[in-house]
This record gives sequence, structure tokens and C-alpha cells, in this order.
Amino acid sequence: MSEIKSDRMVKQFMEMVKIDSESGDEARMMEYLLGELRAMGGEADLDDYGNLIAKFPAKGCEGASPVLLSCHADTVKPGVGIEPVIENGVIHSAGDTILGADDKAGLAEVLEALRVAEVYPPIEFAVSRQEEIGLFGVKNMDYSRLSAKRGFLMDNDTLDTIVVGGPSYFAIDVDIRGKAAHAGMEPEKGISAILAAARAIAALRLGRLDEETTANVGIIEGGIIRNGVPDKASFKAECRSSDHDKAEALAAEMEGIIREQVEAVGAKVEIKIDNLCRAVSIPSDSATVRIAQAALKTVGIDAEPIFITGFTDASIYNNHGIEMAVVGIGAKNEHSTDESIALDDMDKACRALIEMLRLAAES
Repeated sequence: MSEIKSDRMVKQFMEMVKIDSESGDEARMMEYLLGELRAMGGEADLDDYGNLIAKFPAKGCEGASPVLLSCHADTVKPGVGIEPVIENGVIHSAGDTILGADDKAGLAEVLEALRVAEVYPPIEFAVSRQEEIGLFGVKNMDYSRLSAKRGFLMDNDTLDTIVVGGPSYFAIDVDIRGKAAHAGMEPEKGISAILAAARAIAALRLGRLDEETTANVGIIEGGIIRNGVPDKASFKAECRSSDHDKAEALAAEMEGIIREQVEAVGAKVEIKIDNLCRAVSIPSDSATVRIAQAALKTVGIDAEPIFITGFTDASIYNNHGIEMAVVGIGAKNEHSTDESIALDDMDKACRALIEMLRLAAES
């Protein structure tokens, strides 16, 4: 029976969250992981984009197909200067930062599972960068280094769900150019970029449009002085749907509305649309889901497969033909300064992962 050293896992987790790694600044975190994985006997290196890929030979079995494990190394903001503390069996940040359990709890759980598991198939462990700002790491992964056709992404929060799919996601960046003028002396000579942006945003269909489709404007910026007609404004919007064609059509609709409303006041607009993720779903009775469910039952958890309207690296892996189920790490309130994780949930997640590896080796 594999014996988890929970104190070691928790200590390593608390070490990792102290390593600043906001999206785009993951180099120190990757160097740390390279050292740990090589010390554990793995072959580990970075691909050209800076993602980490490590490999471990099978242990306690022969002839099993390789399994991919994956996490991401970056965190959202504010993630600099994190000081973790433990209170009443729960880890949280002592300051005005996130904790970084998303996804460093997943990293700690994978590392501990690989240290103590008595049986596992050949392991490929991929750690992406820039996940939080658009899945850029996994999109630029060197897939020639991966041979596994199934695996587990350690990046779901709750332990009682298994994510089997995510939506198509379109990011829409809008830059508006008007004409500057003095707001008091000669406003009629100006063209307000802020007014153009406001008209465009007000005309968009936003919020939940149906059970599988949403749209939002999350950032707006413009102007530099109170008494000037602003000649520049920008905003960032998005739309997503579990139906790719519907998301694509909505992005085109939003572009058309924005262009029409901006040009109606005489301003000019540049619109950039990026399809960051394509809708994908694996069957609820797929091998990876069944293995994850069976493993979680051994720690007293009945996990249900779900489709989420957020997106994870698993969507890109699945688009590349690697069947990936997203399993829980036990974190709560991710992407906020209230983020936390219970020691008991970390222990359960690690034990479940060890069982997933054993079942994958047998299957």
C-alpha cells in the first residue's frame, strides 16, 4: 500500500506558492520543477515555448500504455509575494494575494504520487505555462514529445466532479480612434472614442444568452484628461458556447455591431478576434472518466462528469487527440484572495491519483 507523506507534500506545496509565477513569469517555477523531477529519476526538459515535459518509465507493471499527467505552472494576479499559512487544517494566503493552489496543489499532488506509487504505467508529465491568460502554453506544446493517448489534468477544483468538456471561446479586443478636442471650448470639433465604445457596448447582447452561450465585456479603458474629448478608447470582450458554430456566429455578430456603432459617430475601429479554444467533450463513460470515478470512490467520493463553461488545458489536449479528464485538486475560491485548500482534500486527491495510476496500468 502506497504511503503518502502528507507533511512532505504540504511542505513542498508551501514552498512552490512562494515562487512568484504569474502568467508569463514562470521561468523560476519551471527551473524548480526541473530540479525536483530530475532528482526523482525523471527525464525532464523544456520545449521551445518553455513548457516542461518529463517522462518516467513504468513501475510495477509491463506492457501498459503511457498516461499523460498535466498541470500548469502559472498563477493569476495578485500572485507576487505569497505567504501561505495553515489554520485549522486549511492553507490560505496571509496577505492580499491569491494562494496559488490553482494549480500548485495539483503539482504537489502529482509529485507526491509519483514518489510513493507502487504501480504506474509509463508517465508523461506536461506542465504548461501561460494557461491562465489563454492556454498559450498548451497550444504551443511540442506534441512530438508526447505519445500518450489518454490522461488526467490535475486542475479541477472540487473532488466530486470530473470535467469532460468545455466551450468554444472567442476573445474580442477593440481599439477605437476618435478625434481629440477641448471639451469646454470646442467639443463639436471632437469625436469621442468613449462615446463610441459606450454605444457599441450598450448595443451588444451580453450575459447568459441561452443555457450554453454567454457574452461579456470585462475591461474598458479610455481618455487621459477630464476636460478633453477623448480620441482613444479600448475594451475587451468575449463570448463562449458549448456549440462552436453558435460561438463563432456570436463573435461575428458582436464584431458587426461594434463596427456599426463606432462608425455611426465618425470614429474608426480595429477589432481583433481570437478563437482561443474550440468546444470539445469526451464521453462520460470514457476510459479516463471511469478510471477517475473508480479511484475517487476509494477515498469516499462519488464523482460526476460535468461540462463546464470555463476552459482548461484539457480542451487543447482533446483537440490533439489525447483523451483528458480533468480531476479535482481540492482547492476552493480560486482566482480570489479567499483561495484556500484543506490538508484533508490534498491527501484525498493524491490518494485518488495514485489509484488512477494503478488502474491505468491494469487497463
